[in-house]
Amino acid sequence: MPQIDQIAEIYASQLFWLVIVFALLYFGIGKAMLPKIEKTIEDRDARIQGDLAAAEAARAQADAAEEAYLAKLNESRAAAQAEMAAAKHKATLDAEAKVKAADAEVQARAAEAEARLAAQLAEASAGIEGVAADAAQEIVARVSGLNVDRAEAARAVKSALAA
Repeated sequence: MPQIDQIAEIYASQLFWLVIVFALLYFGIGKAMLPKIEKTIEDRDARIQGDLAAAEAARAQADAAEEAYLAKLNESRAAAQAEMAAAKHKATLDAEAKVKAADAEVQARAAEAEARLAAQLAEASAGIEGVAADAAQEIVARVSGLNVDRAEAARAVKSALAA
């Protein structure tokens, strides 16, 4: 059969050109396109590494800023607490001073009142002794009809009040 005899000739030439075309494509891609692809991949890897390094540096900077912020916050908090303690201490001292002043004033008023009371008591007591002596003198005169002098009646009243 002649058609089958032609297949070997036709396919042999087609296989030859197929191998040549594939070889050209293989070497063309290997020499022209592969270095560009490799360079693109290397550039991409370098950019990724650079971005990762920049991110790491930014994180380190953020951590440092956070530490500085926390240190300043703690410092401010300590200063505020110290100021509050000082204000509380000052207020306590002021209150104690006011209490002492008021206490001294109350003590002075109490001493003054006690002195007035003692003076009034002494005055009233002296008045009572005089009135009691007069009453005793009159009672003795009415009951017994005897006249007792004022000094003797005053002595009797004093001894009765003392007992």
